[in-house]
Amino acid sequence: MAGLQHDDAALAAFADIKKHESTSEKTSDLDHELDGIHDGLTFPTDEERATLRRVPDSIPWNAYLIAFVELAERFSFYGSSVVFTNYIQQPLPDGSHTGAGGLHGQSGALGMGQRASTGLTTFYQFWCYVTPLLGAYIADTYWGRFKTICVAVFIALVGHIILIVAAVPGVIEKQSAIGAFSVALIVMGLGTGLFKANISPLVAEQYKRTKLFVVTTNSGERVIVDPTLTISRVYMYFYLFINVGALVGQIGMTYSEKFVGFYLSYTLPTVVFLLCPIVLYVGRNRYIRSAPTGSVLATAIRLWRYAARGKWSLNPVRTYKNLNAPGFWENAKPSKHTAEDRPAWMTFDDQWVDEVQRGIKACGVFCWYPIYWLTYNQLNNNLTSQAATMSTHGVPNDVLSNLDPFALIILIPLCDLLFYPALRRMGLNFSALKKITMGFMTGAAAMVWAAVVQHYIYKTNPCGDGASLCDGVSPLNVWIQSGAYILIAMSEILASITGLEYAFTKAPKNMRSLVMSIFLFMSALSSALGEAFVSLSADPLLVWNYGVMGVLALLAGFIFWFSVRDLDAREDELNNIPTGQVGMNDEKS
Repeated sequence: MAGLQHDDAALAAFADIKKHESTSEKTSDLDHELDGIHDGLTFPTDEERATLRRVPDSIPWNAYLIAFVELAERFSFYGSSVVFTNYIQQPLPDGSHTGAGGLHGQSGALGMGQRASTGLTTFYQFWCYVTPLLGAYIADTYWGRFKTICVAVFIALVGHIILIVAAVPGVIEKQSAIGAFSVALIVMGLGTGLFKANISPLVAEQYKRTKLFVVTTNSGERVIVDPTLTISRVYMYFYLFINVGALVGQIGMTYSEKFVGFYLSYTLPTVVFLLCPIVLYVGRNRYIRSAPTGSVLATAIRLWRYAARGKWSLNPVRTYKNLNAPGFWENAKPSKHTAEDRPAWMTFDDQWVDEVQRGIKACGVFCWYPIYWLTYNQLNNNLTSQAATMSTHGVPNDVLSNLDPFALIILIPLCDLLFYPALRRMGLNFSALKKITMGFMTGAAAMVWAAVVQHYIYKTNPCGDGASLCDGVSPLNVWIQSGAYILIAMSEILASITGLEYAFTKAPKNMRSLVMSIFLFMSALSSALGEAFVSLSADPLLVWNYGVMGVLALLAGFIFWFSVRDLDAREDELNNIPTGQVGMNDEKS
């Protein structure tokens, strides 16, 4: 894989490090104790930091094993959920006992309509992204990430089995199928949440280096290998694996639903999901794991409360300024206190205070994400319903959503191997926060595309603006939706992948699952926020629906950049904060 190689063959020139050890006068003053990870590396001087081009390191094989587990889990998640809209919204075809619609028919089961479909799928999205908070707490405090993932796999497997029961002949024909279906959503969502909070930090933890170092490429160019860029690369290919699983699962299950029935669309993802425990077991001794550290969340909250003493005012503007002042955290650092007046709970060092400050800043960045996820969530319900009102020429209406993972599979390697390196060669710093800002913009553009398509559907449909209830369809070819899906895919690379990277690199080491779960929780808030727009997700208001989403994403993108541009200027400083320690007093006692 391309991700296994250094940018411009830097890894192939790794042996040159030994040569540069003899010229150690260029090594930075930031030398370190021997740790078995950075030994023998040449570190950049301040001048080299400012002038040398930066490249990512190679990705360890352990990370690919974990990414494969994610591939199987995402196959099962998206493979089953891609047919939820038709299962809920469309009625059971005449004479069918499986929900299959055949070549020219429309698959369905419960016949509850578009609003019920949007509401239930939105609830499922919300639930799947609330439960990571629980998974993060359990992993960081008690079980560790690996054990929590194993338990999550078992819970999700039970949910998949219940889902199959809701679709078998004899059950699917009855309205009571909604009961089994709802229970399956709750159980699967719990397993998915425990899994998601921990699989993302675990994959990035397989790369152990945290310091910049210098190598020479085959062309003779000295470059800096940047761990932050490496983590970005890890998440790029992690996301690639996600979308390989999603693409194969979604395409396969939409055709299974259309020609065989929903029971097959739910059974095949369950079979693939069984690969997760197998791969986890096979690689159990290879993975780099972080042990649980006990509850540091309470300590972090106490730390913030202590720092905030005397900063409150009846004037909300003054309070905001006080809480965001540059020296807000200084009085909470242990070095500012003598042993006599230091609180008993202050068992950490100054560096951990800096880490917590950085993590809280990251969580502030994530607060903007619910607006972005509103645009992405249109993929799973409204855009699928939009396709059903157009000429599909025998293509299942829910197969078009696969353009999103298909585009990602193509665009991710292009960004990693061509686009991002080209920007670095030109000396342009396309930082994480700049990427996120552009993600908002491209998400807004996707909604504009969808709004225009919906406008022309209303103009050309035999029933006008009652398209979703019409027996006829618009003569517009369903493939004109492609632009919206491609734009959303590009926005995911810029906003979603970068969000994973930002959550991992900015979190304190002993709170990585927690900060990752907060990033994922933003999607849950978006799903809850989306419930406020359910009334727009039906004819004749769908043009307004897409238009409102686009305007919100555009405005949020502009405001987001103006709120974080100072933080963007400190990116290197934040990335190089030393790892702090917690519980030092306990260790001494």
